[in-house]
Amino acid sequence: MDLSHTAPIKPLNQIARIEPATLEDLPRLVELTMALFEEEEDFAPNMERQRRGLQAILEQPNRGRIFVVRTDYEIMGMANVLFTISTAMGGFVILLEDVIVHPDFRDQGYGTQLVRYVIDFAKRKDFLRITLLTDQISDESQRFFQKLNFVHSHMVPMRLSIETSEA
Repeated sequence: MDLSHTAPIKPLNQIARIEPATLEDLPRLVELTMALFEEEEDFAPNMERQRRGLQAILEQPNRGRIFVVRTDYEIMGMANVLFTISTAMGGFVILLEDVIVHPDFRDQGYGTQLVRYVIDFAKRKDFLRITLLTDQISDESQRFFQKLNFVHSHMVPMRLSIETSEA
């Protein structure tokens, strides 16, 4: 399955495009993820953990993709797309994580175009569902995804953190 794709997006305040991230983008992706986790209640920023996680995705594209919205000079936002199989759906599905646009570039449409790109990618590659978690206390975040036709699930997310000595 060929999962790579680059597509230009409409210029807003800057000429930007959405494309898969590369290992060279890792430092900026870590910065963005750190900023995201500073905003979320469930996670604490940890530069080394974020770097390890992002690098694992970038080095093994069969696990997922990280898409970025960028100009020739900088990355303004990112979305982390992880691949898994759903027995309920009977096929491949996506877990959408780490959707963030740097605060300097918010309210310019980049986040919407980034998520629409992910949706188009999922459709082109025959994924059956996109699942995401958004911060429960952030009405703004929930409204953003609802405008893109995401709906609340009857499922309740639960976690068990398995800590290791190196964590």
